Amino acid sequence: MATPLVILGTRWLAEELFDLVSEMPDYEVVGFVENLEPERCRERLEGLPIMWVDKLPGLDPGVRAVCGISTTHRWRYVKQVRALGVSFATLRHPSARVSGRARLGEGCIVSSFVNVSTQTEVGEHVFINRGALIGHHTRISEYCSIQPGANIAGLVTIGPRTYIGMGAIVRDRITIGAGCVIGAGAVVTKDLPDHVLALGVPARIVEENIEGK
Repeated sequence: MATPLVILGTRWLAEELFDLVSEMPDYEVVGFVENLEPERCRERLEGLPIMWVDKLPGLDPGVRAVCGISTTHRWRYVKQVRALGVSFATLRHPSARVSGRARLGEGCIVSSFVNVSTQTEVGEHVFINRGALIGHHTRISEYCSIQPGANIAGLVTIGPRTYIGMGAIVRDRITIGAGCVIGAGAVVTKDLPDHVLALGVPARIVEENIEGK
């Protein structure tokens, strides 16, 4: 029997996640959860109810949640829901290849056609979007977002709440700090400190003191 699942969020990524889960036989989406706009709870999404976040403790304890929000600031929503006693699912699309020697943290989402290589560790609530490639012996910390087509080489370390843009490339043995944003198409060839925006080929720091995206 499929595990019932609620998706945190009611916008575009939530709808995409609903579509992905429809191809995962182990889960069935039973609703969406809103925490900012209570009036949305009068609507339906994909034919399913939208519930207010405070209603979550009333659900069956077997229901799991997953966060359908791309921004790295989703940690706040996850923290709110975790405090309500809700457990999180770890989702992997059937077309993704995740090494049996890799580890995925609670709440991770691995989208279609992703590859996660051997001895790689992915922290809690990391979102790996479609077609991203993650090399061997890489460490991705919690609440990171890896956008479509990003290519992260082996032996890379990425700090928490960092956003890797669409089609970005990270060379092997690179360390990227916490709360960074790597722009779409950027090529990271050297280590980056915490809380910077890096753009271009090769990637250069163009802004400091940021906090993810």
